Amino acid sequence: MDNFIVSALKYRPASFDMVVGQESITTTLKSAIKNNHLSQAYLFCGSRGIGKTTCARILAKTINCKNITSNIEACNVCESCLAFNESRSYNIHELDAASNNSVEDIRNLTDQVRILPQIGKFSIYIIDEVHMLSASAFNAFLKTLEEPPAHAIFILATTQKHKIIPTILSRCQIFNFNRIKVNDIVKHLEYVARNENINFEVDALNVIAQKSDGAMRDALFIFDQIVSYSGNNITYKNIIENLNILDYEYYFKLTNAFLESNISDALLIFNDVLNNGFDAHNFITGLSEHIRNLLVCKDDVTVQLLEVGENIRERYKEQTSRCPLEFLFKALSINNDCDINYKASNNKRLHVELNLIQLCNIISKNKINNKIEKENFPAVNLTTTNVEEASRLEEKSRSSTTFSKNTTKNKISVPYKSSTPSIKNALKSSSRKLKNLEKNKEILNVHDRDENSENENIISNFTQDDLLEKWTEFANTIKEKQPRLYSTFTSQSPILKEDFTVEFKINNPLQQEAINGIKNQLLNFLKGELKNHKIQLLTIISKKKSNNKPYTPEEKFNLMNQKNPNLDKLKQQFNLDFE
Repeated sequence: MDNFIVSALKYRPASFDMVVGQESITTTLKSAIKNNHLSQAYLFCGSRGIGKTTCARILAKTINCKNITSNIEACNVCESCLAFNESRSYNIHELDAASNNSVEDIRNLTDQVRILPQIGKFSIYIIDEVHMLSASAFNAFLKTLEEPPAHAIFILATTQKHKIIPTILSRCQIFNFNRIKVNDIVKHLEYVARNENINFEVDALNVIAQKSDGAMRDALFIFDQIVSYSGNNITYKNIIENLNILDYEYYFKLTNAFLESNISDALLIFNDVLNNGFDAHNFITGLSEHIRNLLVCKDDVTVQLLEVGENIRERYKEQTSRCPLEFLFKALSINNDCDINYKASNNKRLHVELNLIQLCNIISKNKINNKIEKENFPAVNLTTTNVEEASRLEEKSRSSTTFSKNTTKNKISVPYKSSTPSIKNALKSSSRKLKNLEKNKEILNVHDRDENSENENIISNFTQDDLLEKWTEFANTIKEKQPRLYSTFTSQSPILKEDFTVEFKINNPLQQEAINGIKNQLLNFLKGELKNHKIQLLTIISKKKSNNKPYTPEEKFNLMNQKNPNLDKLKQQFNLDFE
């Protein structure tokens, strides 16, 4: 029975062309070898499993190759290449800085660097996880790294570049390795599966690629795990079962429940998720990712951001066609709030269920709002050439509105309330369409009116207590944004005078200027809440009583002498004076 070799080792790249997802770096290294522009030190940075150590080994092998190909690859035939492939090369040294991180280890390395290479031109030293070196070891390594022998090249690899001291960074050529894209990982997994005669579904490999988080080594280990579980047939179902991943199907069903405002189905689906052993927080995170994918599918330009298989991509496109854009924006916001507050919640299941209920109510709330808007302002076709019919329809839709005819050409304006901007926009659009009517026809003209003028005849009586209540209510609305002005509002009480004049006393002109800045806002609030358009505000600067308290020694003495004249005799008797 042959020994099993894991795919991460069996299919480890042996040349630059086999490295996946790092084309810019491999091209630069090949160009450096071709032009003989090799640095004395390289630093390879990046996350785990993306090819840092692999590229270091390939670079070391190619540098010492005696018969480099025209494509700048090692020949795998010369003595140097054969020694490397058989792990017996004395010119390429690998050091694990995690277990050799002391000054003594670096001193041994420095002594070893002096030895000339046996085969080839260079001695290459690959130091993995170099950030694990101690501060003293870094300092001991500096001189050797800055001025190494002509035959020595150092290749450092690390996952945590920020832990390396700047003096080391300044002596190296730095290459930042990228996370490998999902599509590149899928293609490599397809290559491995075909070589191993394993049947596969592309969607299954896509899930493995996403689960690996950009690390090819992780993807290959997951691939081996799935092969051990399912044999020579990798299916999407086997992936979901073995890796305990939430199936896309849950999220597609949930979204359908949201669109139908079906709270019962949403709660039952979530219950099924919990019964299958999935974490509720991971469920919320996955739901956010699903809604995000629906959003990017709305536009052909952003659909390329969707990192899923072709079959799943088509399902996303189908479902997003039924999702209003407003729904997706609102759903993302609600779900994000749930994610942020999840850890602080004591009843986490209820917290998630409330989130699902809110998502189910998005569509139903929009329908209710649209219905109310249509009832209050039905659509009127103002593009008809029959002006009398347009007038009749408009009067029917708004019975409280009266129209007055005017001979003004190509102009129409409709009364509206300032609190309904959507109606205003609709009327502006209709007004533009009416400009195409015949020039000689008489056109309706109704002048805009202010909201205050609509309530012109409303005068309701109110008491001092009513005024104080509404005054305090308005002050609370500015408490957070304008705390000083809030203090001014609450320091005195307004007084109701004749003719609905509100008198308010203040201490200085600065306070008066601040109140004048929001005077209109305050009056509109009071008029609307107290239903009286005649309310006026009068601010009065109160006159402070003069402060005659003594503050100099002489003034204090004179005041005390008025109360007790004997003090003056005492002063003269002892010839006292003021200092």
